[in-house]
Amino acid sequence: MHHQTPTAAGAKVVSPHELAVELLAVPKAVPELRRAVRGYAGAACSEVELCVSELLGNVIRHVGEGTPVRVRVARVEGVGIRVEVTDPDPRVLPVLLHATGEDESGRGLVLLDAVARRWGVEQGAASKTVWCEVEAGEE
Repeated sequence: MHHQTPTAAGAKVVSPHELAVELLAVPKAVPELRRAVRGYAGAACSEVELCVSELLGNVIRHVGEGTPVRVRVARVEGVGIRVEVTDPDPRVLPVLLHATGEDESGRGLVLLDAVARRWGVEQGAASKTVWCEVEAGEE
């Protein structure tokens, strides 16, 4: 029996204000998710694309490839665009590192911190949600 891997191709625009995607955190899902975000948020969303890429990449690297995740991108009045990535491991928390010029990794959250107005983590008993908020681009 063949099971299809859920990817961003199954993205659902829940409302004009929200995009919701459930997928497996695998490398090929990253560009698909960026395309879904671009389709939802419009051309002026490079910061949002960067945020979803980095947050999904962190799940792949630190929680594990193939982890089921839920991605939510929503327009929030007075805030801009909020990105949320929820995974089933409440123990693995993101850490903002200060990579040196010779480090090959450790810059993802530094980039996210630079483009987001604010970001954080909401821990649940059986999951965590890493979120960030960016200014909404011109529509």
